[in-house]
Amino acid sequence: MPQIDLDSELLDYIIRENFQAGQRLPTINELQDEEHLGVGVSKVREQLEVARALGLVEVRSKTGMRMKAYSFTPAVRLSLFFALAQDQHNFELFNLVRQQIEIGFWNEACATLTTEDVALMRRCVADANAKLNGQPIRIPNDEHRTFHLTVFRRLGNPFVMGVLEAYWDAYEAVELNRYADYSYLQQVWDYHARILHAIEEGKHDIAKILFVEHLDLIHYQPRMQDLNRTVNGSSS
Repeated sequence: MPQIDLDSELLDYIIRENFQAGQRLPTINELQDEEHLGVGVSKVREQLEVARALGLVEVRSKTGMRMKAYSFTPAVRLSLFFALAQDQHNFELFNLVRQQIEIGFWNEACATLTTEDVALMRRCVADANAKLNGQPIRIPNDEHRTFHLTVFRRLGNPFVMGVLEAYWDAYEAVELNRYADYSYLQQVWDYHARILHAIEEGKHDIAKILFVEHLDLIHYQPRMQDLNRTVNGSSS
């Protein structure tokens, strides 16, 4: 198997020593000696910060440095948020990527759903309707995110989940969860209920058709329309 150069003595060392999630890493002082990395403490700290930003290690005052289970999400989120800080129109471009991933993996994901997953999605629909029909009306943000991520969470593909989790973090960051009119939310959750019903009946192709239709609703979301007007220069 070819050795991949990670351009980091620390990451190369972690791979070489085969550290697993939960294992404690040597201290910074230990890492700088010749038995480990053989580099200066400032470089160790610099590379450690990169590893932390990528979500590969965690540092706590009492337990020291430990490996974390691999997740693609931190790396995608950091890069995506930088792109959004430059230009929030990038959200729409990333949304196109997210949609193609969800559509492409839809049938495979539906086949992995358990009765527990379906029950969770059913609770999301019920709780969302309760919020929308309550006084005062509340926007079902958590339910929206959970409903979508539940469909794909058992694929065992960290790269799919990394993109999707980063998408929902970005959805919140650009405030799409704050600016939504009532009719839009009603349509969204009507689709969710119909999608779930088709999944429960094992009609994954019909659920996919409904899912694709419902993805187009985001273009009628007031905040998304506002972002597009800003990009097109029709508002200041």
